[in-house]
Amino acid sequence: MGNTGAKYRGKAGAPMQDHNASTTLRVQRAEPSAKAVSDAVAEATDALIRRQQADGHWVFELEADATIPSEYLLLHHILDEIDPELEAGLAAFIRGRQGKDGGWPLFFGGAMDISCSVKAYFALKAAGDSPDAPHMCRAREAILARGGAARCNVFTRILLAQFGQIPWRAVPAMPVEVMNLPPWSPFHISRISYWSRTVVVPLLVVMAHRLRARNPRGIGIAELFTEPPERVRNWHSNNNRGGWATLFRALDAALHAVEPRLPANGRQTAIDRAVRFVTERLNGEDGLGAIFPAMVNAVLMFHCLGMPADHPDAATARRALRGLVVRQPGRVYCQPCLSPVWDTAIICNALLETGSPLARAAARRGADWLIDRQILDVEGDWAWQRPGLASGGWAFQYNNAHYPDTDDTAMVVMALQRLDADRYGEPIRRARDWIVGMQSRNGGWGAFDAENQHDFLNHIPFADHGALLDPPTSDVTARCVMMLARLGEGRDTVPTRRGLTFLEREQESDGAWFGRWGTNYVYGTWSALEALNAAGVPHSAVAVQRAAQWLLTHQRADGGWGEDGASYWAGNPRGEGAVSTASQTAWALLGLMAAGKGNHPAVDRGIEYLLSARDAEGLWSEEPFTAVGFPRVFYLKYHGYAASFPLWALARYRALRA
Repeated sequence: MGNTGAKYRGKAGAPMQDHNASTTLRVQRAEPSAKAVSDAVAEATDALIRRQQADGHWVFELEADATIPSEYLLLHHILDEIDPELEAGLAAFIRGRQGKDGGWPLFFGGAMDISCSVKAYFALKAAGDSPDAPHMCRAREAILARGGAARCNVFTRILLAQFGQIPWRAVPAMPVEVMNLPPWSPFHISRISYWSRTVVVPLLVVMAHRLRARNPRGIGIAELFTEPPERVRNWHSNNNRGGWATLFRALDAALHAVEPRLPANGRQTAIDRAVRFVTERLNGEDGLGAIFPAMVNAVLMFHCLGMPADHPDAATARRALRGLVVRQPGRVYCQPCLSPVWDTAIICNALLETGSPLARAAARRGADWLIDRQILDVEGDWAWQRPGLASGGWAFQYNNAHYPDTDDTAMVVMALQRLDADRYGEPIRRARDWIVGMQSRNGGWGAFDAENQHDFLNHIPFADHGALLDPPTSDVTARCVMMLARLGEGRDTVPTRRGLTFLEREQESDGAWFGRWGTNYVYGTWSALEALNAAGVPHSAVAVQRAAQWLLTHQRADGGWGEDGASYWAGNPRGEGAVSTASQTAWALLGLMAAGKGNHPAVDRGIEYLLSARDAEGLWSEEPFTAVGFPRVFYLKYHGYAASFPLWALARYRALRA
C-alpha cells in the first residue's frame, strides 16, 4: 500500500475515512480526558508492580506456534520417555491451535503452514488421536491438498527421517566434518548466526549417527504422503533457480555421494569438536543457547553418544528443557525460550515514563536485578568477529553468557541512564563500549554478531528457511542509535552518524521501516522514529514526515493499529491485519509522538482505543502474535508486550499534553 490515498478498513474490509479527514474528527470528538488517561496509567502501573518478582525482575510467557509443543511431545517418543500427563496437556494445546483450514498456522489467524501441520498431526497421532477423528481427517486433507509431507522444510524432514518415515537421502547433506573446516573457509560456524550455530552443531552429530527414534508405539504417518517417500526424487523445498542455489544443489548431490566414504578419523575429530562446542556452552539449566531447538538437539546429541539420562551433561540438558514448560489448569505447552531481561528492561522504561515515585522504586529494583546479569567475564562467540573487544552486554534470557545481544543491551542501558546515570555509570560505560564495538561496517547493528552478512549461505539446501544469518537490521540499529543519543552522543558523533545513515538507506519507498524482530513495519517504523527523535533529527525532516504519514495512513477504523505476519511475504499489504492490537497501537502512538504528532487527532483516537481495550486488571492482552523469531518461518507472542507498551504510550501522551 502506498503512503497516499490509502483507506482505513474495518474488520469486514469496508472502506473508512482516510487520515486527511481526521481534522473533522477532532472537532466532533473531544480529546481523551486527562483523568481517564491518568487513571489508566495508575492502574496499569499498579498491576505491573504487582507482577514484579520478589527479586525485582519481570518475566511473562513467551508463546510460539504448535511446532515447539509438537516437537517436545515427539522428543519423548524418540527417547521412549513418555509422560502421559504431560503428553495429554501438550496434545490438548496442539488441538486448540488448529486453524479453520484444517492445518496449523505459524501465527494466530494465519494460513496453515505445511511443516507445522505435519508435526502437529504426527504429535497428535503419537499421543493417541485416531486418524479417523474429525480434526485429524481435516488436517490430513489439508496437508495432502498442499502436496503432502514431502513438501516439508528441512528440519521437519530431519525429524521424519529419525522416525523412519522418509529416507535420509531426503535430507540435504550436512556432514559433521564441517566442524573441521578452517575459519577462512566459505562455510564455517563463525559465519552463521548464533541461533543457527547452536542448533546446527549438535544436530550435525545427530545426523552423523542417523538417529533412529525408539518410537515405542510404532507410530507412522504414511497417510500424509501423496506418493511413497522412497519414490520421491526431488526433495528440495527451496526451488530458487538462481546461480548460488543451482551450485549448492549440485554440491549437495556430490556430498551425498561422498559422505559415506569420508575417513573415519576425520569424522571422529569433527564429532569431538562439536561435543566440545556444545559442552562449553551448555549454559547449565538455562540450556544451550537458551533456545528450545538448540536444547533439544543437545539432548539428542548426548543420546546418540550413548550417555545415560543421569549423566551430568545429559541430565542438565533435560532439566533445561523442562524449565520451558508452562503448566496451568487447562493449559500446558512448551515455550521457545524465556525473556526475563527483555521483559524487565521494557517494563522499567515504561514505568520510568510515568514519573511515579512508586514506579521509579519498582524500576530501581528491576535495574538492580539487571545489573547482576551484565556479562563482563565471558568472551562470547561475538568475539570471533571482534577480538579484543571487552564484553559488557546483556543476554535475553536469565543466563546465556556466550550470547549477549545488542537490542537487549541498548534497552537496558536506556533504563539505567534514565534512572540514575551516576549510580550505574560503570555498567553503562561497559555496555556502551561493547555496543559501539559491535557496529558493522555498513553502519548498522545485528542482534548477536557483527558482519554476519554472508548472503550466499542462505542458498544452501540446508537453509531453506532463509534465516541462517544475523545481518544488521533497522529495528536493532534504531535501538542502538537511540541508546547512544540518550547518552549524549548526537548526530555529530561517528557511531551515531553512521547508524543514522544506515537507517536513511533502509527506509522503504512508502516511508516505513522493516521490522525484523517485531511485526512488522509498524514496529520498524516506531523504532526508527524514536531513534531519529532522540538523535535530534528535526520533525520537519522528509524521512520523519514520510514515516509519520505512513503510520497515519494505516490507522484502523477503531483507532488502533494492527499488522499480522503475512506482511513478511512479498506482495501482501503492509501495516494491515485482521484486528487492532494493544502493543502495535502503542508502537504507532510512540512513533507519531516521536515525530512531533502528539497533538494529531489520530493520536487521540489511538489513546481512546487503548483506554477502551483494558482488562479488569487495568492491563491489556491480545491474541495475535506481534513479534518474530524468523520472518515467514517462526513467529512469537510476547505476553508482556500488550501489558507494558500501552502504559509507555499512555504515560508519554500524558506528559506531552501536560
